[in-house]
Amino acid sequence: MLCLKTRPFSSPFSLTFSSSKHLRRLTSSLSFKPYSQSSPSPGSSIKMSSTQTIEHIVLFKVKDDTDPSKVNAMVSGLSSLVSLDQVRHLTVGPLLRNRSSALTFTHMLHSRYDSKDDLGAYSAHPNHVSVVKGSVLPICEDIMAVDWVAHNLEGDLVPPPGSAIRVNFLKLKENLGDEVKNEVLGVIGGIKDKFGQIRQLSYGENFSPARAKGFSIASLAVFPGQAELDAVDSNEDLVNHQKDKVREYLDSVLVLDYVVPPSQARPASL
Repeated sequence: MLCLKTRPFSSPFSLTFSSSKHLRRLTSSLSFKPYSQSSPSPGSSIKMSSTQTIEHIVLFKVKDDTDPSKVNAMVSGLSSLVSLDQVRHLTVGPLLRNRSSALTFTHMLHSRYDSKDDLGAYSAHPNHVSVVKGSVLPICEDIMAVDWVAHNLEGDLVPPPGSAIRVNFLKLKENLGDEVKNEVLGVIGGIKDKFGQIRQLSYGENFSPARAKGFSIASLAVFPGQAELDAVDSNEDLVNHQKDKVREYLDSVLVLDYVVPPSQARPASL
């Protein structure tokens, strides 16, 4: 995925919450999930079976000086939710790189669902609520979530362990209208043809604005590994050409890199 850095679009904004009460209100509706994959056994490959897939990404900023054992407990707790029926895929772990200096998230969760109803049911599930209250909220000072519908997504539902993922969240300037929004989405949709290293591309408009800090368009590119991801950045002329197509419409951009960790077996029970 092309990397659109925030520096050219200087628009400072704060991602810190004014109070823990604010954070708790936000996370009461967030949908976090388990570690590596969902129901498939390690090494299995599930192809897309429907014309749409619900993408869900949660970003976490763990408080400085948090005991590593508590961070591990958070990841393990989220991982244990993998057995919930609604989850088609889930991976969670530390970020490889945070390319936006104004934002300092430390961990990312990516999960997939067949429908918005499944995402909602997961979010409201008592096991999920328990993990959030017991393991996430006590150690996180900032949380952000973005959801979108990926249409006709091609490739594996579950990215293999070792796959590199680049996430771009775009905040458009105000009062641009649907025509510009569609133009930006069209540019993103054409990126896969420009960069042969991309194995899978998912993109769409965020449908959970209350949780996304003003970011309205999201994309997720899956690469075979970190080497292929880094190769995209080395092609500066092509990357800059793609950036220039949308640069004038952007207020802020958040770019994050993540590597899918080794898969875990699905727990027998929660």
